[in-house]
Amino acid sequence: MSANSAGQRQPSVRADWHDRLARWRDRWLSDHRFQRWAAHFPPTRPVARRHARALFDLCAGFVYSQVLLACVRLRLLELLQSGSLPLLQIASRLELTAAAAETLLSAAAALELIEQRRGQRWGLGRLGAALLGNPAVLRMIEHHPALYEDLRDPVALLRHPEQPRQLGALWPYAGHREPRDLDEAEVGAYTRLMADTQSLVAEEVLDGYPIAQHRCLLDVGGGDGTFLVAAAARAPQLKLQLFDLPAVAERARARLTTAGLAARVEVHGGDFTLGALPMGADLVTLIRVLHDHDDPAALTLLQAVRRALPRGGQVLLAEPMRDTPGALPGATAYFAWYLRAMGQGKPRTAAQIARLLRAAGFARTRLRPTARSWQCALVTATAI
Repeated sequence: MSANSAGQRQPSVRADWHDRLARWRDRWLSDHRFQRWAAHFPPTRPVARRHARALFDLCAGFVYSQVLLACVRLRLLELLQSGSLPLLQIASRLELTAAAAETLLSAAAALELIEQRRGQRWGLGRLGAALLGNPAVLRMIEHHPALYEDLRDPVALLRHPEQPRQLGALWPYAGHREPRDLDEAEVGAYTRLMADTQSLVAEEVLDGYPIAQHRCLLDVGGGDGTFLVAAAARAPQLKLQLFDLPAVAERARARLTTAGLAARVEVHGGDFTLGALPMGADLVTLIRVLHDHDDPAALTLLQAVRRALPRGGQVLLAEPMRDTPGALPGATAYFAWYLRAMGQGKPRTAAQIARLLRAAGFARTRLRPTARSWQCALVTATAI
């Protein structure tokens, strides 16, 4: 047997050994008698309890999300921000009966959104306080009922992705044949949501990549210009451009004028699938844009970016990515189902993005760390 053929067989041998170990593990873990024994045996009891809690959390996750939504809609966290309150006062302020308020408070306390304090009073919990420090997350939670409706029948979502969905209606460009023809009313809801949540990633992007080294930045899919406002403050000498659908570009023009940047930013409306992107930038940013598109459209977009850049220019992508260091497995599940409900796109690994970049005419792809990689990771590449 040649060395080459042995090398070809070795991975299958390792895979087969790993599969046998996994089957042995699965056989024991699925045995009810073993579960009972592990729950009572002192050395294995902590592990058994941890697994039982994780399984319960999976079963109860929808209830948890609804408790969170109720807290956000009723503004319970804001109510407790200035100090703890007794049950009856909370019930009165929330327009709930005492029994209903107690149901909400006990559930929210179990999730560490609030906590019970001395004197039968209720105050913010550690997670509730953290939420108040992230208004963009609160905005996403208020937006989630559309996602919950689309996930009502997850099997139908998997088998019939072509059926109309509430998220697809919110993101009209996802299913619209001529996105450039969308009017301001049709793009308003998703543009506002993107603007409200842009702060989640703007600081991560600007901390993770030195934009001040560039001469001109073009933000493709830049929405109402929220990211460019942050970029302008970070690099005062940087020239700025924004490209988005025509109706969105009009909203951006108004937003940037209000921010005092009208003379510094060129705003362009168009459709990257039908026309060229504006020229002149040596850095193009795609902030939470690529994962909204399936591979063919994503490649078309990157090819348009390559044509807009000079040789040696940089593209910077920022979005949640699968399997990056520090990423949360749950975030991959969330974004995969969110994008499926939206009707197109998918979360990609950095390696998958690198392959698309190479196919579009880029080289020297680099994954750059961020402090909150579950929220967004950065990939840069050089035009060749």
